Amino acid sequence: MGQIRSDEGDQDEAVDYLIDALRWDSKNGWALMMMGNILAKFKKDIPTALKYFDQALLANVNDYISLTNVAYLMFQQGKMDEAKRYLDASLQINPKYPNTHLILGLIAEKEQDLDSAFNYSLQTVRLCPKKDELYQNAVKQTFELAKQILKTGKGQKMVDQFRHKLEYEGDTGIEMIEDADIKTAAKFELAENFNRAKHTVRYKPNYAGVEHLILHELSHLKLIIDARNEGINQLFISTQSQKTEFLSNYSGHATSLIKKGFPEKTVNEFLLMLFEGLNLQVYNTPIDLFIENTIYHEYPEFRPWQFLSLYSLIEQGIAAVTNKRIIELAPKDILSKSKIYNLINAMQYRDLFGVDLIILFNATPLELKQAQTFYNEYLEYRDDKKPGEEYEMLLHWSEDLKVDRYSELVGEIQYRKRSDINSFINSLEKDPLGLDERDPVKEREQRRFQQSQEKEGANMAVVMHMVSALQYFQNLPKETIKKIAFDIAMQGTQGFSTEKSGYTVPSIPDKEFTGYQILAWYYVSWAISAPLQLAELGLPYEKEFELAKKMRE
Repeated sequence: MGQIRSDEGDQDEAVDYLIDALRWDSKNGWALMMMGNILAKFKKDIPTALKYFDQALLANVNDYISLTNVAYLMFQQGKMDEAKRYLDASLQINPKYPNTHLILGLIAEKEQDLDSAFNYSLQTVRLCPKKDELYQNAVKQTFELAKQILKTGKGQKMVDQFRHKLEYEGDTGIEMIEDADIKTAAKFELAENFNRAKHTVRYKPNYAGVEHLILHELSHLKLIIDARNEGINQLFISTQSQKTEFLSNYSGHATSLIKKGFPEKTVNEFLLMLFEGLNLQVYNTPIDLFIENTIYHEYPEFRPWQFLSLYSLIEQGIAAVTNKRIIELAPKDILSKSKIYNLINAMQYRDLFGVDLIILFNATPLELKQAQTFYNEYLEYRDDKKPGEEYEMLLHWSEDLKVDRYSELVGEIQYRKRSDINSFINSLEKDPLGLDERDPVKEREQRRFQQSQEKEGANMAVVMHMVSALQYFQNLPKETIKKIAFDIAMQGTQGFSTEKSGYTVPSIPDKEFTGYQILAWYYVSWAISAPLQLAELGLPYEKEFELAKKMRE
């Protein structure tokens, strides 16, 4: 009755009923709490209200909801210290009650501590169990706070600090250039790719949150430096033949668009745009996950920029795969693959910031399942990622989506050598077998080969080829065998394939080898002539060699 009378606006009669309730039970926590509410809200008697609140909380020791409600009343009355006292008590009982964080954010904003206000508001979003009014208000508040923080100009200072750190680590300067004509908000250009003395970051100065995108582009360089330090950096390239293959595969789609009245030139430009856009997603999506995770955890003060910028990018991704006109014009499978890559970004945004935009992609169950599978693989790599592992994930995903034929990863060291004939000749003279340098592409192929062999167990075809090799080598001088080993190694600088045949060795005239056969002879020749370097071959044939020796005996 006290609650009813208070809701009806008769506070005096409400107090009479509450006094009666407290006569019958002086520890009635709800009656004590309502008395405090009336005294604070309507009678403006804060000192007396606080006494009732304290008694109510003694009666209901685990009532974090009432603690938070009291704190909000104190906040409304401008009693910030009292509000914080009740909120601290509420957090001790339940640190995951979103309303508590929301009020802490309101207090921080009132005190002009925008960074704390943003973090409290963001925590409210994360902790909301439902997408209800509280969630919507918290999201709105987080956006507003982020926009206020961006106006402070602190972002550029943090970007400059990170840039100077990378200049030191990579021993190369980094030039920052305002460029309103670039297609994206920010773009990184590796110095070596443009034959320049400095790396370059181009950016649109008026783009909201562009500091985050600049930091993101610089973070690409950080990953490159880490991989280069291990000698395993890779370059993502697409060739003219791969572009031609893409256009050929979608020639039927091009024909249908031309029949609808679109000019052939426009159709070709549209397909090339899809080719470039798909490859950008193939390269960027897996790598960007690691970059954004690093920015979020290692640069927490940068989260307002990251929050706004990523939201904008995901909105663009949603538009790109749900726009009716694009759906009408683009091949369905390309649109589906693009949607999967976009969904992965949205999954990370949800996990980092608590804002779930996934439903807006209108994805099929199959697309959601594939995106979740890829995202789970990222989570396995995330916490202990080693330099260069982002490229492994990139390759896995492109193969699973069957778009790997439109691009390739190549070892940076090997690629740049081939591009410069003088460097290629010098390196060939110093290290003809490439034993002194790591080739990430060869290492990847070796790992795959080893894994496939482990699944198959002992390869009897290799065993029999090894027996033949042992017979051939039994009466030859060790120097001759070493010459054969060297010749096979030279043949294998580009790798051997078990699917091919017709391999030849200059020091073994009039003989052609199959893929397994050349690998068997490769292993045996080195096992005899240079056993200490056998491990460098990366061939998993220890069992086969032992079995071949026993059979030979």
